[in-house]
Amino acid sequence: MIRFRLAKAGDVPALRTLVEKAYRGDTAKRGWTHEADLLDDERTSDAELAETIAAETSRVLLAEVDGVLAGTVTITDVGQARAYLGMLCVDPDLQAEGLGRALIADAEDMATEAFGARLMEMTVIDARLELIAWYERRGYARSGETRPFPNGEAVPFRMVVLEKDLS
Repeated sequence: MIRFRLAKAGDVPALRTLVEKAYRGDTAKRGWTHEADLLDDERTSDAELAETIAAETSRVLLAEVDGVLAGTVTITDVGQARAYLGMLCVDPDLQAEGLGRALIADAEDMATEAFGARLMEMTVIDARLELIAWYERRGYARSGETRPFPNGEAVPFRMVVLEKDLS
């Protein structure tokens, strides 16, 4: 059984473990999409997750399958009826079963209800063409904009901006 709920401060350790498992290292390679072959640093930190969970302008949605944390997504109010969708991940052993789609749908509804968002945006590493295509199949479109890789890291990637009309 899948249950969705908002993250609390006490969820940080398990949430961080899930994010690192899904994005980096050999565990990520068990899933259909990951960054493990592109990046080897840590995806996030306990402090960053705690700050995001505590922020009034963000919501961290968790998906639990049979009581075990299995997925997450973050939405952030960026103003002007726009929200940002980030850090979507599903346990690599549970990918390709519809949980990511369900998380996105719930996050889109939450962005509309909590922030009055009419547009959702996200960024994806330009080298992750299979992931960009997956989002496009979910109604997201390339905006034509790219942004530098976050945190000022010296990597050969740009971030492709995708958008979806929520109205």
